[in-house]
Amino acid sequence: MGSCSGRCTLLALCTLQLVTALERQVFDFLGYQWAPILANFVHIVVVILGLFGTLQYRSRYIVVYAVWAAVWVTWNVFIICFYLEVGGLSKDSELLTFNLSRHRSWWVEHGLGCLQEEAAAVGLGAMHGQSLVADAGCAMTYSYMEVLHSGLQILLALLGFVYGCYVVSVLTEEEDSCLHK
Repeated sequence: MGSCSGRCTLLALCTLQLVTALERQVFDFLGYQWAPILANFVHIVVVILGLFGTLQYRSRYIVVYAVWAAVWVTWNVFIICFYLEVGGLSKDSELLTFNLSRHRSWWVEHGLGCLQEEAAAVGLGAMHGQSLVADAGCAMTYSYMEVLHSGLQILLALLGFVYGCYVVSVLTEEEDSCLHK
């Protein structure tokens, strides 16, 4: 059997991007983070468009996917800067929730390896039936979990961009060769 073509690789990358974006979308919904929910939704739609374009040999759809991949890298770099508090950004701000709620990343209360204990709230009642939780002994803090998610998205988007450009160039070359016959 021959090696996987650029088109086959792009299909695999788009499928992997779709799975990881859906996973990320679930956790952003659990944390009521509206800006990432909207960005993930657009990303999912464009990745599906890229899959369709790759399957149907539609270079215009793949170009849209490749352009979006560059935008998606930029968005994920912002998310990394946000959670690492680079350049005056604060992960305690309500920027990702559009100031609509005080929710945070789902990973704040459900971090990997965290031992959760109910915190004694002096003068503070639980809001809307939610108990306050203090994390202890986490294997990884929530900000690093978000950074890892974004780092994976950046890696997949960069590979998708490169393979998208390659597949478009191959498709364009094939169209040109058919026109000159």
